[in-house]
Amino acid sequence: MTDTLDNSIKTNAEGPAKASGDSGSVEQHKPSEQIAVAKHFASKEAAAGKGLGIRRVKLSPPGTA
Repeated sequence: MTDTLDNSIKTNAEGPAKASGDSGSVEQHKPSEQIAVAKHFASKEAAAGKGLGIRRVKLSPPGTA
């Protein structure tokens, strides 16, 4: 279900926002709408990744053993 919804969102975002016939006009989606769709899929991909995006490391100042 989610996969088909994702595909339909991508298809709608790639297509024109408005279109007319008989050698009419075509209007693209606004850049802000295209950016919102790109951010949506980027965040969805990041959320599906492994881990929390936080890395724990042990820091030791120089000169200590």
